Amino acid sequence: MTAGYKHILQCSSAHLMLHKGSEHCPYDYIRIYDGKDDKNAVIGTFCGMGKFPYSIIGTSQDLFVEFVSSPAGPLLNTGFHFNVGNWPGHVDTAGSRNGTCDWLLSSRSLRASGDSEGIFLSVAHWYPPHTSCTYLMKGEEGEIVRLYFPSFRINRIESPIQPLDGDCGESLTLYDASWPDDSRIIKTFCDTFSKAMEKHDFVSTGNALFVRFESKTGSYSGSSLYYWAHYDFFNNTHLGEPIPNTACDEIFTSWRSPKGSLRSPLNTLVYKQTSATQDVHCLYRFVTDKRLFARVILTIQTINFKEHPYNPGPCANCLEDRVDKLMIWEPLPPGANVTQQPIPLHTAIKMGQTNCLCNKHTSTTIVSRGEQLNMQLIVDSAHAASSYFKHNNALFEATYEFVHGPLCGPPIIQPSTDGEIHYPYYEALGYVEPPKSIRCIWEVKVNRERDLWLHFDRIKFASRHCDEGTVDIFIRGRVEPYLSVCSENVSLAKELPILSAAELSPDDEEPSVTIQFVGSTSPTRAAFKIAWTELFHLPRNPDGSLMTSRLTEGGTSSDSMEGCEFACPGDAGLCIPARLVCNGIVNCPNVTTKIGTMFSDESPELCSHEVGSDPNWLGIILGAATASVFALICIICICRACCCRKSQRLVSRY
Repeated sequence: MTAGYKHILQCSSAHLMLHKGSEHCPYDYIRIYDGKDDKNAVIGTFCGMGKFPYSIIGTSQDLFVEFVSSPAGPLLNTGFHFNVGNWPGHVDTAGSRNGTCDWLLSSRSLRASGDSEGIFLSVAHWYPPHTSCTYLMKGEEGEIVRLYFPSFRINRIESPIQPLDGDCGESLTLYDASWPDDSRIIKTFCDTFSKAMEKHDFVSTGNALFVRFESKTGSYSGSSLYYWAHYDFFNNTHLGEPIPNTACDEIFTSWRSPKGSLRSPLNTLVYKQTSATQDVHCLYRFVTDKRLFARVILTIQTINFKEHPYNPGPCANCLEDRVDKLMIWEPLPPGANVTQQPIPLHTAIKMGQTNCLCNKHTSTTIVSRGEQLNMQLIVDSAHAASSYFKHNNALFEATYEFVHGPLCGPPIIQPSTDGEIHYPYYEALGYVEPPKSIRCIWEVKVNRERDLWLHFDRIKFASRHCDEGTVDIFIRGRVEPYLSVCSENVSLAKELPILSAAELSPDDEEPSVTIQFVGSTSPTRAAFKIAWTELFHLPRNPDGSLMTSRLTEGGTSSDSMEGCEFACPGDAGLCIPARLVCNGIVNCPNVTTKIGTMFSDESPELCSHEVGSDPNWLGIILGAATASVFALICIICICRACCCRKSQRLVSRY
């Protein structure tokens, strides 16, 4: 008997007592073979009287039925009757089969088939007792496997070949491994006590998932565990180091890679695995050590969020709107100990120390002030699965770079009336290997209501090309540099403009100026010294003249005029503390008088006058004290010498 699919033999009215096995059938019997002739496997031998309580399903398109009568002839002359039908043999499975029911289902085979998901079914034909069928789903390196059952039913064993009184005559076991490792069992289903789990995702942690079906009883008509299984593969590659026990968190460390790129999870299964009430959260941490680098630069290149079904309009309030977003904040304040408790996102939001991005926009760059930076991707659970599951386009793309190595020195300079930046930082030269390229970012904080005058005391670049070394000065509110100095325009460093208090703090925040040096080749061959002075302003009289009477002595007249003790030459009304006058560093911007003579707080005329009119009493006192001590020591030594000579003379007389 040949059929287009598997062959079903149903003896609906056979007059058999249902004895099975040759030893029980010495007379008339029916023997069924799984194939075209009697050379194939014997499914069973049946004799007696009665009806078959079940069907017999072959493994192929053919069944061979042999009827053997007793030499004594028929007793009742009733014979037998059976029906023949067809059963779908199998679905097209993208894989290779070894034997009757052992399958290798690889991601490469699945891609070659052009399908996004593979399928395999439960055993739907006869099989002998102690049968084992296996399915190995194996992906490429960096992939994970998902398995789920759109349809799953668990019944009692209805047509056993070898009945069993105990539990779990048939079972289906899922392993998070490439072989049946009992220590990596995900789930086991038994025919007697398990509950079917339909449309539940079973996900491997590695690139393989192993499924084994076992039957102690065998069956004439297929498994009691009826399932329709789907499987697929997901790229679980991480650009950073994955954080254990999280779905998509990653950490990027400077000692692993000083720069790199990142994007939203390649494994889009993370958008489906969260509950309907819990948003998708992916945390990206950037961590360095000040012995290597002191800052992190994060550049968000693209954002491609889809429209939210409940908020289709543009993102107006990133923090409050129910939209997909990127949240960026610093978990530790600058200079904090790494053992300090990090600042969580909700606290950073309350403190107003977060950057929130939700709209498609051009590139955004964020520079950390400390050694750590956090970025969290938040996707609303209402549409995470429907919008992004198996959506291969990146939700965002970004780059990161750890900068400001030890040769740069301290990254943040606190407010002071004067200060200096030295590059390279000489204290680090003894223990730091010179890098091939370097990027330094200094933040110079300024006291409120003070102007700032920056000036280069010395500057030297590695070559005459600006591509190999540039010093940029940035002020708040401007994306482009306020001033760029390189070897081609180094003359600009001689006359830098004064930065007003309004320019330093246009948004009424803490005033500061940022200085950046980028050296691409031989950065240690470059050297410069940048000095700065905070400048005070003298008020003017009603007639427009400077109110020189407000000059203070020691800075004690008022808070607003504190330290305004020396008026810089010129009509700008600038003043500095007296301690900065004639200290070897020019702190007043150079001004020119009508006769063309250059004057400043370091002018020879001024400093020579200062030396003559204001003697250094401390030096005089210290010198006099030193001379007195020396004279006293000399007198003591002379007296002792005289006493020794007198003693020797007395001894010689006796």
